[in-house]
Amino acid sequence: MGASPLSSWPWENLGSYKYLLYGPLVAKVVTSRGWESTSPDQWCFYLLLLFVLRGATYGFWVMYCNMHFLTRQRRIFKEGIDFAQIDKEWHWDNFFILQCMIGALAFCVFPFLRQLPFWDMTGVGITLLLHVLISEPLYYWAHREFHKGYLFSNYHYLHHSIRIPQAFTACFATPLEHLLLMGVMGVPLLGACLMGHGSWGLLFSYILVFDFLRAMGSSNVEVFSVGLFEAFPVLRNLIYTPTYHSVHHTEKNSNFCLFMPLFDWLGGTMNTKAWELHKEIISGKNDQVPDFVFLAHVVDVSQSLHSQFVLRWQASLPYKFRLILILMWPAAFISMLMLWAWSKTFLFSFYNLRGKLHQVWAVPRYGFQYFLPFAKAGINDQIELAILRADKMGVKVLSLAALNKNEALNGGGTLFVKKHPDLKVRVVHGNTLTAAVILNEIPKGTTEVFLTGATSKLGRAIALYLCRKRVRVMMLTLSVERFNSIQKEAPEEYRQYLVQVTKYQSAQNCKTWIVGKWLSPREQRWAPSGTHFHQFVVPPIISFRRDCTYGNLAAMRLPEDVEGLGTCEYTLERGVIHACHAGGVVHFLEGYTHHEVGAIDVDRIDIVWQAALKHGLRPV
Repeated sequence: MGASPLSSWPWENLGSYKYLLYGPLVAKVVTSRGWESTSPDQWCFYLLLLFVLRGATYGFWVMYCNMHFLTRQRRIFKEGIDFAQIDKEWHWDNFFILQCMIGALAFCVFPFLRQLPFWDMTGVGITLLLHVLISEPLYYWAHREFHKGYLFSNYHYLHHSIRIPQAFTACFATPLEHLLLMGVMGVPLLGACLMGHGSWGLLFSYILVFDFLRAMGSSNVEVFSVGLFEAFPVLRNLIYTPTYHSVHHTEKNSNFCLFMPLFDWLGGTMNTKAWELHKEIISGKNDQVPDFVFLAHVVDVSQSLHSQFVLRWQASLPYKFRLILILMWPAAFISMLMLWAWSKTFLFSFYNLRGKLHQVWAVPRYGFQYFLPFAKAGINDQIELAILRADKMGVKVLSLAALNKNEALNGGGTLFVKKHPDLKVRVVHGNTLTAAVILNEIPKGTTEVFLTGATSKLGRAIALYLCRKRVRVMMLTLSVERFNSIQKEAPEEYRQYLVQVTKYQSAQNCKTWIVGKWLSPREQRWAPSGTHFHQFVVPPIISFRRDCTYGNLAAMRLPEDVEGLGTCEYTLERGVIHACHAGGVVHFLEGYTHHEVGAIDVDRIDIVWQAALKHGLRPV
């Protein structure tokens, strides 16, 4: 059986190449200099500008909705947006192409539209009147019809297949529905123009307000205060709220209106639960206390754009530098300065695992700032405040990301545990599992490894673990004292397997390099052909050698029952998190009552590894 007419987009298989369909209009603007007031094709420029602004309207609403640090207490649906929903709504803007084509056709068929004045106030009144008298009841009637039999099962089901509405969800519909919506939106404008009171100002303002209200209704964040409706009860029938619209997604037989609940009241389809739900959400009762928090940090300016509240699609893919980031870099740089001045930890993303809420918080500090001597105290203050905030909220485990647990910064979290001995929240650096992941990557039968960053927390633990397995470990360090200290920790019969080296040349015949200190291309040259670089250095080393292989940073794949995860963790693929993050998750799932800070307990490496596998985490 074939698909129903107008149930799919003709350019569905074009992917991102669909934007080439705007090409003729763009070419006409460029060749005729359509942005100039004297150009006969200025209407083409205005039409393109309108659709750019429309796209920005929906985009900014999605950004706001995903600013969890601002909106978490007013979220309607508490679940997060997952990858499946993001993929489904990937081409949410398909309808722009359709409406742009029809708009261009209208300007060609009706030449008088090209001569519209800039503004006409009379047209505003006419448009509002026609909207209330025609558009609102027309949409209400059509919407109810689309919830019946054939129309729902072949068209409107697609829109309702989205679990957690966001602004893009308002646009996620079939061509038939968007044609109808365009008619609903076009009646007031066409009426004003036919009466001789149309204008460019009216066209822009009405359509943008229309889009603004549509995006607001699906934003999943309540924006209206209860006091406003209590002071002016009539407003409840004149403007819908995100809560009011959300009820339609959960109980599909009510709240069908476009923007005015009045028509639901007249049609007997108003759901009385919406008002009580509105008050409940505004009161903050839906705000959840996380059970686990991963305290992350930003790596660099461009990577700061890799978040749901900037570009949702970008955050849903492993991070890599894209051309669009160049355009946004100045704004990101200004944001960096603002965050540095603001100095407040913010909620980055969240997901649910085993019915428990896991949140990612971020310290507003960038990678390079961790290496500025004067910034050390300020960074520790921010980490400490985050720990105390989590402790006050009732968070059970807080795990520190790479640079937030730097040994030179705070001794791998030891500073905070000593300063606040009564902490209820468990502070975890997660390095025990990181060491376990790296060690389990090393092929069985390996007899010799070369280790840089050998005297760091991870380097020490890896060296001590391997020497017990009778693997010869060449530890690159210039400090005899630090090497001897680590060697003395090994059982006497295994100390011979720990060897101090001071030059990279010493490893020119060793094909297993474990990198804990950044390697320049020149230093990598000493590795023999066929070498594999295991690494726990941040940022990762550059893949310079074509005749060698490079491992990713230690990471693990989350269990399959994770829910609401829609952000990739830095360069890692979907559903994969860094091992230190996973270490904190295991600490929480196992219910460990100790802080995991400071030096790694080598005896616990295998214990934590087995616990991770038991809970469904898997090596990548």
